[in-house]
Amino acid sequence: MKKQHCCEELLVRKPPRSLHWVNDLPKAFKEIHQVLKPDGVFIGAMFGGDTLYELRCSLQLAELEREGGFSPHVSPFTAVADLGHLLSRAGFNTLTVDTDEIQVNYPGLFEVMEDLQGMGESNCSWNRKPLLHRETMLAAAAIYQEMYGNSNGSVPATFQIYYMIGWKYHESQAKPAQRGSATVSFGDLAKIEGLLKRGKK
Repeated sequence: MKKQHCCEELLVRKPPRSLHWVNDLPKAFKEIHQVLKPDGVFIGAMFGGDTLYELRCSLQLAELEREGGFSPHVSPFTAVADLGHLLSRAGFNTLTVDTDEIQVNYPGLFEVMEDLQGMGESNCSWNRKPLLHRETMLAAAAIYQEMYGNSNGSVPATFQIYYMIGWKYHESQAKPAQRGSATVSFGDLAKIEGLLKRGKK
């Protein structure tokens, strides 16, 4: 699901700003699971996936072109396929994981980076380069505009947010039926409309 928002609305919504900084997510999920009461629920959200992929690609291409190599300038994010597995390993059941994609338009690359700095979302990787040369930054801005620019001159910045729900086991929770105990086949779902019409006659 893709939405268009102005940068002010994104800041008002106050998206998740801590879980994506955790270095050891499996341990964090286990500790959250441990403090929950039986039948307790964990509801969380975090940035992940393709967040800021436009900025990441532009900086990498510019640095390769101007300096012959690149270092990460955007923090790594968890893939949605891994999130359910991590929650399951931590002991959560009845899992629900959903994604939301928000695209914010900015005048250019420098405004994107200024907004990220204001949000406290600058890259904190230990192996990053301490600075980017001016020529590299100007090249990255040109690449950003060329590859991702909108017709009105603005550039998009994509934020993917993962929403997750997981329950701590309790014997009162509903349990899945035994395999093979179903009395209706999924193949019969196509016939439902016809059966309903017959019932109305």
